[in-house]
Amino acid sequence: MSILVAPSILSANFQNLARDIEMLNRSEADLIHIDVMDGIFVPNISFGFPIIEAVAAISEKPLDVHLMITRPERYIEQFVKAGANCISIHYEGNIHLYRMVNQIKELGAKAGIVLNPHTGIDVLSELLPDLDFVLLMSVNPGYGGQKFIESTLGKIKKLKQLRDSLNLNCLIEVDGGVNEFNSKDIIKAGADILVAGNAVFKAESPEKAIKNLKTLH
Repeated sequence: MSILVAPSILSANFQNLARDIEMLNRSEADLIHIDVMDGIFVPNISFGFPIIEAVAAISEKPLDVHLMITRPERYIEQFVKAGANCISIHYEGNIHLYRMVNQIKELGAKAGIVLNPHTGIDVLSELLPDLDFVLLMSVNPGYGGQKFIESTLGKIKKLKQLRDSLNLNCLIEVDGGVNEFNSKDIIKAGADILVAGNAVFKAESPEKAIKNLKTLH
């Protein structure tokens, strides 16, 4: 399978967001990653429903919505209605994960679970067969521009081994500090989807940066 790239609009130019979405439409990006933060689950606040609806209205790429919020079950239906094609929720702080995963899938979106850097992949052993993807955080969530945590490479390998041993098709997504210098190692470890923020939007040519992430391996 070819590597998928999901540029994170947390690093986009908010004064020219439509321009950046149109650039992503032209590019080889496969998804648009949207980080939703509520200032409680993580120490930052980002996008709400109006932004997601606005992006969905002009995006030609599926929206990959990462919920860093408390009690996400209250809003899943509204996120799907706003335009989310993929929804990921954190293992940490959420009790009824199986129920939420099934709710996401019943609403027609793809469902994923997110693990913070300190959470081992063993917690997914029961849930993995029901997931479309797993998002491994390679930084502590809440802010863009952080440095990739190297120990994530071992987690990617371990998750890939678990997935393959169960003969499952769920994808492995990696988010945090991904760039053209470490993407080869991340992909070699077993990642299928690369989330990249600054590596794309701060590049001299964002479209070229996306192409490089897809081909430098």
